[in-house]
Amino acid sequence: MMLIPTHHFRDIERKPEYLQPEKCVPPPYPGPVGTMWFIRDSCGIACAIVTWFLVLYAEFVVLFVMLIPSRDYVYSIINGIVFNLLAFLALASHCRAMLTDPGAVPKGNATKEFIESLQLKPGQVVYKCPKCCSIKPDRAHHCSVCKRCIRKMDHHCPWVNNCVGENNQKYFVLFTMYIALISLHALIMVGFHFLHCFEEDWTNYGVNREGTAEVQVSLHERKQPHKVSLTECSSFSPPTTVILLILLCFEALLFLIFTSVMFGTQVHSICTDETGIEQLKKEERRWAKKTKWMNMKAVFGHPFSLGWASPFATPDQGKADPYQYVV
Repeated sequence: MMLIPTHHFRDIERKPEYLQPEKCVPPPYPGPVGTMWFIRDSCGIACAIVTWFLVLYAEFVVLFVMLIPSRDYVYSIINGIVFNLLAFLALASHCRAMLTDPGAVPKGNATKEFIESLQLKPGQVVYKCPKCCSIKPDRAHHCSVCKRCIRKMDHHCPWVNNCVGENNQKYFVLFTMYIALISLHALIMVGFHFLHCFEEDWTNYGVNREGTAEVQVSLHERKQPHKVSLTECSSFSPPTTVILLILLCFEALLFLIFTSVMFGTQVHSICTDETGIEQLKKEERRWAKKTKWMNMKAVFGHPFSLGWASPFATPDQGKADPYQYVV
């Protein structure tokens, strides 16, 4: 077992302290194995609810404003299947990223018994996090929101109400990817809707409101409203349709930019095997350098397969012992 040298400073221990194991007491009621991970943070919970609301709003506008009223059934079916599939995968990835333990170090494990079990050699040192009273593995950082030390912590994301760490980075990457894809898909469909439907519906609506004789509907046509509806591309009035589509455009454009940047940042972080915190603090690399492909497999699983794109496939990362303290 290799341990960090005595002169190495960690993020929490700016001033190295004695371990003082007598002050560390394990939690009296440790959670059972398999307990669902969930952070009780009011801001994170609110952000997660907003995320679901925005996706469901996009779902409502795409289905009930653009696809269902469309007369092109092939167009509606194909785009409906694609959009709903991407939205489902996005929300599933969000749930996995939110409810998966990101790699929390056991809280309160800096006890005398645990330290003795490490069988430290003379001159070897381990570091204790004074906030959660745990022995910190290398590349672990303390999260003030989760109140735990997280292995390979990249950052804490309020939108998934969880840290992005060693165990859930794959699901976070998939979440950003699928949100970017449904945002792009929604923008394209809105563009087609404006091009093929909006101008005709708006013109007819405005002329009918003025009551001009040229567009008066005959009494016979008034008795057959289903025929009149065939000329419309939305079940809502043109002003309502415009408002709904503008809001969808704003939402889709904003999230397309945000999630695309986040997706690119995460992929770069994975390929370079350097977390966001390590990049921000410019920490010295103390771990073995691997190829980009090996780093990708370490996050998404061995070997390469369609499971990489599935939030339901838990990656077989072949992790080392999480209690190992590496130089």
